Amino acid sequence: MLCVGLDPDPARFPAGLSTDEAGIERFCRAIIDATADIACAFKPQIAYFASQGAEGALESICGYVRETYPDVTLILDAKRGDIGSTADHYAREAFQRYRAHAVTVNPYMGTDSIEPFFNPANNPDGGGVILLCRTSNPGGDDLQSIVSSDEHGAKPLYVHVAERTAEQWSQLGECALVVGATYPTELADVRRIVGDLPLLVPGVGAQGGDAGTVREHGSAPSGRGLIVNSSRAILYASTGEDFAEAARAEAERTAAKLSC
Repeated sequence: MLCVGLDPDPARFPAGLSTDEAGIERFCRAIIDATADIACAFKPQIAYFASQGAEGALESICGYVRETYPDVTLILDAKRGDIGSTADHYAREAFQRYRAHAVTVNPYMGTDSIEPFFNPANNPDGGGVILLCRTSNPGGDDLQSIVSSDEHGAKPLYVHVAERTAEQWSQLGECALVVGATYPTELADVRRIVGDLPLLVPGVGAQGGDAGTVREHGSAPSGRGLIVNSSRAILYASTGEDFAEAARAEAERTAAKLSC
């Protein structure tokens, strides 16, 4: 159930590793090779590459995962959300340029901003759409916990998103939801609403979320249904030449907590 997030920050690279595009690719490939047999997914965060002008490295890394580790899911963490005509292009970027198996999407502009991600013209292989629901950051409370009403009564906004995903958006294609490890009570609430739909759970490790608590509160009735992401705690487990070995050891510790 472990997802390894690829958030390459050159300011935190081990000494001796270049901070240019080649260094970014080398760093990510080393992490991938060290953890691929432990991970169910890799999740490159597009902003970490784009801010360095390293989209070419991202393309190369995505291709490397697809070709070298075909059984590991590739999630592009892009959090895209815009009107339909723009969403068409975001979907093509994710599924055709970067060949992602799934992409994170911000659903707060509504159904017409989500539908393009399911359109076979943009997403010919039927890739998954992972919708933000209850995010792991403290500021998520600002909007996601606001109580609003519909014909079924008053409930927090993140509950509306979970219900709409389970009842409507999941009928468009493969869906999952993002729910942060830092909010285990809300994680349990969302699991009750969505049944067996997969949940991508960030926030384990550096953000303070606990893998065992996530498994307890977020597992589907089958005992599965979780994609639990850890990024910084794994990537930067060491600042020395042993960074890949240290990343593997941290990944093993996290995976062990998920399987208990």
